[in-house]
Amino acid sequence: MAKEAQKLVANNKKVFHDYFVEEKYEAGLVLHGTEVKSLRMGKCSIKEAFITVDKGEVFINGMHISPYEKGNIFNKDPLRVRKLLMHKAEIMKLTGKVAEKGYTLMPLQVYFRDGRAKIEIGLCRGKKMYDKRQDIAKKDARRDTEREFKVKNLY
Repeated sequence: MAKEAQKLVANNKKVFHDYFVEEKYEAGLVLHGTEVKSLRMGKCSIKEAFITVDKGEVFINGMHISPYEKGNIFNKDPLRVRKLLMHKAEIMKLTGKVAEKGYTLMPLQVYFRDGRAKIEIGLCRGKKMYDKRQDIAKKDARRDTEREFKVKNLY
């Protein structure tokens, strides 16, 4: 069998830095008007995008598809909320996982497969992001107080 042709449009490397990706899902992307032409030209950004589940339907918010340059009055808003196409069983599974503490849905990449716009969704768990310098300073302060306490108790 021939391998399926896949053309990458946008990639979200920020997700892999900020989250642990537990599972990956594929969803179709509902587009209107000239959004498809703009997407084929690679005019898409998903760095600030996030995915929500509402009343059994999945939506992507914050996905920016630039208006088509040669478009007309029917160009859509670049930041509008777009619907994603998934099976009901997958949506119910994702809803259950997102209800658990610490899980979120993030877009990983946008691509075309066999002429259809697809998006890869990651079920992600957040990484602990904190400043190590604060922890080191606390340890040093605690160590100094323990040393002073030991010295005072020896005499």
